[in-house]
Amino acid sequence: MSPSEPSPFTAVPANEAGWADLRTVLGSRASSSRCWCQRYKLRPRESFGSVPAEDRAERLLDESGCGVPDAERTTGLVGYLGAEPAGWCALQPRADYAGLRRVFRVPWEGRDEDPADRGVWALTCFVTRAGFGRRGVATALARAAAGVARERGARAVEGYPITTTRVIAEELHVGTVGMFAAAGFTEVSRPTPRRAVMRIDF
Repeated sequence: MSPSEPSPFTAVPANEAGWADLRTVLGSRASSSRCWCQRYKLRPRESFGSVPAEDRAERLLDESGCGVPDAERTTGLVGYLGAEPAGWCALQPRADYAGLRRVFRVPWEGRDEDPADRGVWALTCFVTRAGFGRRGVATALARAAAGVARERGARAVEGYPITTTRVIAEELHVGTVGMFAAAGFTEVSRPTPRRAVMRIDF
């Protein structure tokens, strides 16, 4: 590969990646180094203030099974540009996100579907490592995640992007409509002016 050619992108389930690689990605951003992908998993009556960042990191390590290739479950994908860890996306059955409806406020009226249906998976968060922006990492992760969800038995996968980029940077962790569309997702509803539901049915 010549120096002018872009590094190839690959993505692996988090349990097939090392914890050091995932920490490199999430630790490169202030917001993700505080959250550790726990925002939609905090238990009732828990808040960020009541769960130290170190504990949230430990929860993610336990959930992701990083470094355990034969783990039965994991919680997302780590993306690489060449050999460098470049991004992360959170992916699990939608029912595993206890706070999903509370935070996103995605209404279920008109959706003939059980919110707890484990056949529907959700892409809730994207983090691109600092210094690796504008290289299509998040879009590539969304595309890869759809494939992983399908391989693991999902009948559908959906995300909840924000509909405007006129937001604070932390709000963009859910992705944008254009990013999901480029990854093959279709908009199925727009529950609020700032929120869309993008989905692939398999």
